[in-house]
Amino acid sequence: MRFRKKNKLLYLTFDIIDAFPDVVHGIFTRQGGKSTGAFASLNVGANSGDDPSAVLHNRRAIAGCLENRAMFFLSQVHGTRIVACEDSTPAEDERTSPPEADGVVCSSPGIMLVVQVADCQSVMLHDPVQKAVANIHAGWRGSIGNIIGRCIEAMKRRFGSDPADIVAGIGPSLGPCCAEFIHYKTEIPERFWKYRDRQNRFNFWQASHDQLAACGVAPENIEWSNICTRCNTHLFFSYRQANITGRFASVIGMR
Repeated sequence: MRFRKKNKLLYLTFDIIDAFPDVVHGIFTRQGGKSTGAFASLNVGANSGDDPSAVLHNRRAIAGCLENRAMFFLSQVHGTRIVACEDSTPAEDERTSPPEADGVVCSSPGIMLVVQVADCQSVMLHDPVQKAVANIHAGWRGSIGNIIGRCIEAMKRRFGSDPADIVAGIGPSLGPCCAEFIHYKTEIPERFWKYRDRQNRFNFWQASHDQLAACGVAPENIEWSNICTRCNTHLFFSYRQANITGRFASVIGMR
């Protein structure tokens, strides 16, 4: 990954996705926005408790970084539902209600798919053969429900994607250094315990990597940030670090 800056906004891009010029993407840090206090400053979470006018300003600032392309948001519920966003589907703005889902696929150019996160993983997918993209909100509940696998299945059904062609990026999120689950025996199925260390911390980065590989994505086509949000609150919002906090944006779309 590498840091970039545009219009005073700092964001990250994946090298593996940057290789394809027909894709626009970025994981925006919390810096450069209008929000204040616990939400300082580039908060895009409409339901976080922040001033709605500041959230709208921040969303428009990110759109400005992406050449003012339409942005499609989700109402994220830590589930496994995947929706499709095509050119017949209006992009979410301040007048519309986003669909309740935690993953979205799209092959229409000019629409930016947005996932809002503050410790959960954002997982971006791109199929350069079928010209399609996807964005996933994968918290620990989504990981247990294999939302990644469900999203790849949606790409196969809708676009005819071959997982061997897909490239994937796993964004900044709660790392194995901080993902402690005291009650893991009642919260996390035993099949995930192999990702646990002796301090009951889980490596969900590795779990996502393994789920992608199990679907047929080549290991060399998977890139992860290796950035823990809780350890880097100067750059990213972290729910584990501060219960009242904002959400940063992970965005991908076709040119």
